[in-house]
Amino acid sequence: MAKRVVDVLVPVALDRAYSYRVPEALELAPGDIVGVPLGAREATGVVWAENVKPNPRLDNRLKDVEEKLELPPLKDELRAFVDWVANYTLSSRGMVLRMCLRMGEHLGDARERVGVRLAGAAPARMTTARERVLRLMADGMVRGKSDAAREAGVSLGVIEGLIDEGTLETLVLPPEPVAEKPDPDFAITDFTPDQSAAAAELKATVAKGGYAVTLLDGVTGSGKTEVYFEAVADTIRRGRQSLILMPEIALTAQFLDRFAARFGVRPAEWHSELSPRKRARTWRAVADGEVSVVVGARSALFLPYADLGLIVVDEEHDQAYKQEDGVRYHARDMAVVRGHVAHIPVVLSSATPSLETEVNARRGRYKRLHLPERFGGQSMPSVEAIDLRRERPPPGRFIAPSLAGAVQTALERGEQALFFLNRRGYAPLTLCRACGFRFSCPNCDAWLVDHRFRRQLVCHHCGFAMPHPAACPNCQAMNSFAAIGPGVERLEEEVRELFPQARVLVLSSDLVVTVDRLRAELDDVAAGRFDIVIGTQLVAKGHHFPKLNLVGIVDADLGLNNGDPRAAERTFQLLHQVVGRAGRDAGIGHGYLQTHQPEHPVMRALIAQDREAFYSAEIVAREQAGYPPFGRLASLVISGEDKHDTQSFARALARAAPADDGVRVLGPADAPLSLVRGRHRLRLLVKAPRAFDLSAYLRDWLAAAPKPKGSLKLDIDVDPQSFL
Repeated sequence: MAKRVVDVLVPVALDRAYSYRVPEALELAPGDIVGVPLGAREATGVVWAENVKPNPRLDNRLKDVEEKLELPPLKDELRAFVDWVANYTLSSRGMVLRMCLRMGEHLGDARERVGVRLAGAAPARMTTARERVLRLMADGMVRGKSDAAREAGVSLGVIEGLIDEGTLETLVLPPEPVAEKPDPDFAITDFTPDQSAAAAELKATVAKGGYAVTLLDGVTGSGKTEVYFEAVADTIRRGRQSLILMPEIALTAQFLDRFAARFGVRPAEWHSELSPRKRARTWRAVADGEVSVVVGARSALFLPYADLGLIVVDEEHDQAYKQEDGVRYHARDMAVVRGHVAHIPVVLSSATPSLETEVNARRGRYKRLHLPERFGGQSMPSVEAIDLRRERPPPGRFIAPSLAGAVQTALERGEQALFFLNRRGYAPLTLCRACGFRFSCPNCDAWLVDHRFRRQLVCHHCGFAMPHPAACPNCQAMNSFAAIGPGVERLEEEVRELFPQARVLVLSSDLVVTVDRLRAELDDVAAGRFDIVIGTQLVAKGHHFPKLNLVGIVDADLGLNNGDPRAAERTFQLLHQVVGRAGRDAGIGHGYLQTHQPEHPVMRALIAQDREAFYSAEIVAREQAGYPPFGRLASLVISGEDKHDTQSFARALARAAPADDGVRVLGPADAPLSLVRGRHRLRLLVKAPRAFDLSAYLRDWLAAAPKPKGSLKLDIDVDPQSFL
């Protein structure tokens, strides 16, 4: 009798499942996590399907499943989601599955937690320290050894001595829970009428169940978080799990505090900063249903939830939701897909929705809940343009006199000010005053950025760094280098000269030592321990600074003219979010935009605070051009070590594109960054109608096209967000 055969998907860069025989003593079903031989090693895989018609000629060559792992199986909806993501993004199913199997099964046994309690036998010798321990332990409670020592105010050696004498006995404690169960009724929020109506709508959506997408659209500071917390609370009451996606989970200490204030405890976290042991515990707790709420980065979307009932995507417009390497997916879009596959509601929250979400809301595909006013009656900040064509900063400076005067007035009132410049380092370009030589990266098509704090010239694309040379390598002139343009480090020098008494903090991703240090600095700003903050886009991530009432955008034009179809949208969103940090708690907020283009539609919309006018104009422009969301784009980037080979392969790939009247294949052309990490890069851009099955077209194209060989590599990005 032929053995039963199952198809097993393994988390490697392969799109196909492999067939394995099932030993008679092993009970297996689709979704079970198993150990299987793969080449010379054992791999963890997932039973993907029953193979009802195995090839009889291969029966003797098939290997047996070695074991069924004691882990919760992957549910049907998660396996369907893996298949959908792989098909849409043209990624291998194995690599998508890999994101679901980060459970740390090879970590070995966790270290046991040892507790102590009073055993009854009196110690032979009594000391003051021992008396304190005995008084503490007289309640009969079990405590960890370190906890007992800390509470009694003694050293760990005192505890160990009492254990040796039999006065205290040890016992193994159960593992600490990943997160305590949130109490949906721990604290009741005092809502405004608009918030109350929106919360009621979300709770009704949760109660109804099934797939639905709701846009929670509220101005900055309107209390969107507290509103969607009500949907989370209702999901907890129904015994189901909630996922809250955030663009920068490592920066969300304030959010976690707000969650604890509402629900009594913090949620489970999922992000790259977790230790391997904590990651393994969290994965298992999510799969077992022990965890009610997960707050996570985009990868949390692929966790094996026992009973997922709600997905919230906070700051849904944020670029950080796009995974730019490996499996290239957009977490916001895939959250909507997972909601559809799992038949559950999805909430998208933003003060500046992405154009895709805005169009879906305008056309009725998504329901919109609007919060037009700030919580607590605070008014929105006024916004004023500083025309740099008429009011120039002094030579060698970058802060206009009127902005400096406004900051001085704010400081005199005891308020905080923020200077925003989305440019890391000291200066974006360094050149020789004698001969004009510019420092460029030897591995990339990019200038080196001056970082004075690190005393290095650094490439922001490959990480190449070099010390500042004393002489120009081109003309040997000494001390001839000039920093061109400002970065946040150069801006700090100017700020300290203008405001010598102010306490100044620079917040930039390249200055982050640890996530804990960054969280502490953000807490210091919120507590008013700094007067002036100089920051990159790090400060636009939804932080709440109660004393911040003035925001100055040093270069509002940065990012508008880079050839990116989303340049206007991204600039509007970023500047709107940054200005929205002002005046959220008390006082009147003011935003100043230093610009050479005050007549630009983005600047006009920001100054007039007319968001609807900006979206309407941008929607018309996108529709006329056939750009997303009214058309489809895919990017094919060909890279290689040899420029000629890379160009030849790119041309051959373009010639193999299937002919279709609805599709335009543009290129190949040099990518804007044509050399990165020593690899030459060319790009093909595919443009298609919105309803066109672009993934299928690309799959047919690649099947007929030549395959990259040697150092050549082809990267495909469906729905690209970056055009570098």
